[in-house]
Amino acid sequence: MEETIAATSTALGVGAISIIRVSGPESVNIVNKIFDKDLTIAKSHTIHYGHIIDQNKIIDEVLISIMLAPKTFTKEDIIEINCHGGISTTNKVLELLLTNGARLAEPGEFTKRAFLNGRIDLTEAEGVMNLIEAKSDISRQLSINQLTGSVSNLIEDLRSDLVSIISNIEVNIDYPEYDDIEVLTNEKITPSIKKLLSKITNILNKSTDGKIIKDGINIGIIGRPNVGKSSLLNALLEEQKAIVTDIEGTTRDIVEGRFILNGIVCNIIDTAGIRKTDNLVEQIGVAKSYEIIDSSDLVIYLLNNNEPLTKEDQDLLDKIKSKKHIIVINKIDLSTNLVINDSSVIKMSLKNNIGLDELKQSIIKLFNLEEITTNDPTYLTSARSIALLKQAKSTIEESLNKISTYPIDIVELDLKEAWSLLGEIIGKTYKEELIDEMFSRFCLGK
Repeated sequence: MEETIAATSTALGVGAISIIRVSGPESVNIVNKIFDKDLTIAKSHTIHYGHIIDQNKIIDEVLISIMLAPKTFTKEDIIEINCHGGISTTNKVLELLLTNGARLAEPGEFTKRAFLNGRIDLTEAEGVMNLIEAKSDISRQLSINQLTGSVSNLIEDLRSDLVSIISNIEVNIDYPEYDDIEVLTNEKITPSIKKLLSKITNILNKSTDGKIIKDGINIGIIGRPNVGKSSLLNALLEEQKAIVTDIEGTTRDIVEGRFILNGIVCNIIDTAGIRKTDNLVEQIGVAKSYEIIDSSDLVIYLLNNNEPLTKEDQDLLDKIKSKKHIIVINKIDLSTNLVINDSSVIKMSLKNNIGLDELKQSIIKLFNLEEITTNDPTYLTSARSIALLKQAKSTIEESLNKISTYPIDIVELDLKEAWSLLGEIIGKTYKEELIDEMFSRFCLGK
């Protein structure tokens, strides 16, 4: 990483200030070429007032922050130029930096350099992006915990447990003649492996909560035309997002919105009314509705209290049985012509604002949001991390199955593979590291 990179760190557009970040070994020298004061004598972590110049012509009045390695985000020399906001000014300053020796940074390259230089691990790097994308306060806290190493510590604890088991196996294999070495038996190693598996299972079970905190809950509202789907969407969003009329088939495309429930983002989608139709546009909308059913975390199925259950209704009920769902009977202010044998249904009158709080409480209970939002949010959230942890669990389970029938060194191979997979989560898998850790725990040369 000999190249010095530069990029705009703030959103490009009209604003009070823009921040342009420069990182690399030539940061000071490059910025010094376009600044009217000498930065080569400046102390680290200081701010300097002056002007960006181009051939003695003032481009902008700026503040420059200078931060010298290694106490920076990338562990390289970093300079941040605070210039006036605006597309023209920002682009001109960036252009001067590139003309004088910097390279335009690739997306995420500053964070990538922080990882490659050992400033952060992979889970902390993911935490940076999650913090930027956080949609709620609890999602922000989850990202902060990830950024400050809570997830890394979680994985390191698992790796430490594995090292202990592997180290004991190694000692038994390589130093069986030592009198003070405890003979390793299946009965002795099995409890340790089972305890480790229990920890991993618990983390994986909680990962669902982490996904909910990070991404929110995707809710699809389905039902036949004119049952009140758009009215429900508007009620939950507390705004007139969707058009509501008495005409069947008003909603022909997907209408989306977002609301916060117990600190968790709920992404709600109003679908086209599901029915047989000859209208091509409406047919496309119905097809999209079926797709929403498959992709939603929760399906809210709306029925009309004033209409009897149809075969289409029953088909939809059968389709959503395998998913998390809530059945809502709307229009209870009208005469009852609907019979459904389900005690868990929620009865509403959206017209009279009845039942909305009950629906919200059902969602909270269904996803255990009370507990999620009160616990310290330290969870795995990325699909990459969860997949690797599942692989590690499977490998450890395989080692457990082999204990009674295979030599212990074969079991050890599976455990080492699991250790490596856990290392991939945080980007720290090196065989040399395993050896170093083992020697730090056991004085094998005594």
